[in-house]
Amino acid sequence: MARNAGGTNNNTPKTNVTSTPPGASASAAGAAAAATSAKHKRSTTNSRSFSFQLLSSKLILDKWKTLIGCVCLAIASYFGYLGYLETRVNTPYDNQKMVLRTGLDDPERYWGSYRPQTYFGMKTRDPHSLVMGLMWYTPSNLGPGGHGIRHWCDLGDNLDGYGWTHHDGRSFGMQKIHDLPFEIKTSFVKYSTDKQFGGDWTARISVRNTTRAWDRSISLIWYVALDERSNGHIKYVSDEKSPEPGVYGETQGLGEFQVRFHAVKGRILHKSYLSTVAPSLSMLKETIFSHFRAFANKNGNRFIGLPGEIVSQNGLPSTNPEPNFIAIQITAEVDFTLDITYQSTSGFALGESIPKPPTGRAYTDSLQAKIAEFEKRFEDTFQLSAKGFGAEEIRFARNSLSNMIGGIGYFYGASRVQSVHTQNPVPYWKAPLYTAVPSRSFFPRGFLWDEGFHGLLISSWDVDIELDIISHWFDLLNVEGWIPREQILGTEALAKVPEEFVTQRNSHANPPTFFLTLRKLLTQHKQQLSQKGRFATLERLYPRLQAWFNWYNTTQRGEILGTYLWRGRNASTLRELNPKSLSSGLDDYPRASHPTDRERHVDLRCWIALAASVMAELSTLLGKDDVKYYETASYLTDNELLNKLHLDPYSEHYTDWGLHTDSVVLKHPPPLTPQRTGAQRGGAPHQQQPEKQRYTLNPPDFKFVDTMFGYVSLFPLLLEQLDHDSSSLGKLLHDMRDPKLLWSNYGLRSLSKDSPMYMKRNTEHDPPYWRGPIWININYLAVKALRHYGKINGPHAEAARKIYGELRDNLIKNIFRQYQRTGYIWEQYDDTTGEGKGCNPFTGWSGLVVLLMAEQF
Repeated sequence: MARNAGGTNNNTPKTNVTSTPPGASASAAGAAAAATSAKHKRSTTNSRSFSFQLLSSKLILDKWKTLIGCVCLAIASYFGYLGYLETRVNTPYDNQKMVLRTGLDDPERYWGSYRPQTYFGMKTRDPHSLVMGLMWYTPSNLGPGGHGIRHWCDLGDNLDGYGWTHHDGRSFGMQKIHDLPFEIKTSFVKYSTDKQFGGDWTARISVRNTTRAWDRSISLIWYVALDERSNGHIKYVSDEKSPEPGVYGETQGLGEFQVRFHAVKGRILHKSYLSTVAPSLSMLKETIFSHFRAFANKNGNRFIGLPGEIVSQNGLPSTNPEPNFIAIQITAEVDFTLDITYQSTSGFALGESIPKPPTGRAYTDSLQAKIAEFEKRFEDTFQLSAKGFGAEEIRFARNSLSNMIGGIGYFYGASRVQSVHTQNPVPYWKAPLYTAVPSRSFFPRGFLWDEGFHGLLISSWDVDIELDIISHWFDLLNVEGWIPREQILGTEALAKVPEEFVTQRNSHANPPTFFLTLRKLLTQHKQQLSQKGRFATLERLYPRLQAWFNWYNTTQRGEILGTYLWRGRNASTLRELNPKSLSSGLDDYPRASHPTDRERHVDLRCWIALAASVMAELSTLLGKDDVKYYETASYLTDNELLNKLHLDPYSEHYTDWGLHTDSVVLKHPPPLTPQRTGAQRGGAPHQQQPEKQRYTLNPPDFKFVDTMFGYVSLFPLLLEQLDHDSSSLGKLLHDMRDPKLLWSNYGLRSLSKDSPMYMKRNTEHDPPYWRGPIWININYLAVKALRHYGKINGPHAEAARKIYGELRDNLIKNIFRQYQRTGYIWEQYDDTTGEGKGCNPFTGWSGLVVLLMAEQF
């Protein structure tokens, strides 16, 4: 008997096989077979249906798994992308570094006066350099908390004047400090020949009494300190151990070295020292003051001095007894001269004679030779004597240049930055910055838009120093093409900045003034740039400039093609009469009263037009001929389009456009609920006066901000983007010369006298800043532009030439006059009296007076 084939299917249930009984008919057998077959088919169908259901369920389950997997992948990708966006703000631009020679690769500039925030300090271009510096005080001026100790440049010290009189940026510098009754001269000369680790140097501190009226003695403190990450050690060597006491040490960046002290002139009254652990480079003065002690000599004379070796902190034993701070105090009778020598002792065999840096008469001769060389080079460069300037005016100009060059610092650290994708501020990458500073007393750090103006003067003196500064700045470019506008690097820099200004936001720009410097290099120094090393620097710079330009051209773009706006204005503030635009560099210059994303800022449009034109010229020089920059520059300098977007038809002035009303005031809101204090119980309640707030008297509407004629209105002229025969140029020339508007006898005021915001406070506590005072950087651009238009034959050439002569003359005379009167160059100048205002010394862009005198534009 054969088994039915269906029974071999393992997935089919077994069935009974029925055979035909003996003698049954064929039909009956067939019927039985049919019944058996039908039964089997039903069983097979049921089995297949069940299998299909299982398969369908599996497919549906697989689809759900796939869907869930896709959702999970999407979520993971989303959060991964958010993480990527978060890291972009502090991710460096991925390209060849700009700075190739730094530290010991550039021994000529390894050592320098790279601590502009101190009255006199020395350090190296090493990220964790040992630092040295000067403090001084007179016992009669010493007050609580170290008041009276001079160390960091401070407006509160009220010095009668200080600044470099000579400085070449490479090998030497000389400075005068007037702290009545004393005149203190500091100087240094470097000797780098045939020495490792940047060679040797000698510094001199000379003090004389200019009045003989009171104090006859002074206490000088010279210190040596290690950065918290410096890899090395220092120790004090006393009189008993060596005929030449001083500080000996060794660091990774300097090798072995000695610092020694040589009294050249005068009588030492008392000597003492401190060897201890300072908590930070920002706390050196406080460390000194906390260790002062009273001493008496054998004659019974009492002195304030330092206690020697201290290996404890806050009264507790230090976990690291090795000192990181050594200070030597010498109290001397004035007149007094002290030479301090730094000698590198690495690389010499034991017993081999090590040449010493010169002191005494030899140093004097060396310094005088440097001074003579500097003064000759200065005249060859700027030719002020040939232009008819007198000896005092030339001395003033030399001091101005020297203060710019002597204000170049070397910083290392990480900025604090934030983007819309980071919940909290995050650190930028750690990097060095070699840069000039606006003011040693108030702004002793790098500012992006200031530095482009600084470069105009620095490049006239030393092209390679300026290219090095540009290189350091562009190594701070991130992957987005953004550079933080204010650089607060290191503990000393951070200690001078209010907390509210520390965090830099990557949506905020700053005027791209490095394009001003590059334009000057391309026009006045093209032959020098063609040299191999400099040309290679420009080639490395070009892709970074492209990224920088693209960042401006996208992130600051307005709603309408060809319009731009400064991001970062606070639309919700009630404290400010007109919300500031810090990113524009013009701070409280009045814009549209109610910030929106629909604003159009004419100055930013002009900056980007300048950038495009410089990029076009640079691309040609490098053989790239990038057409898009020529097209962008042509589009943005088209006067017809400029007039359509920014020329107010009623005032005929170039203006911003936005949501604006002039009817805003600052006034006190109603007093808060009166409260009684414990001392007032039973008496009248104390009325708490709330801070003034802004009130809008008439609603704003979208329009040209036509009542705010000032610097912003001049930008099409300032950056030379108006056609020479434009009627708008004639109108600007007429109005800038009007004493009722911008003209004064001391320069162009920043805001017209007929503006409703002229000299108005922006908050109850903030005095006017860019609302009337005269600023030298903008006036420099105005003089340069006037000279440009005066050279082009046309309807406005004669007016431009006339205003050029008057404005240049007014600026030079007033800046010089105020320098003679006060001893300083100032941040800004009063438009009614010409007096210096703001902080001093401000030998940042105010130092452009040298180029005004030299007519180097």
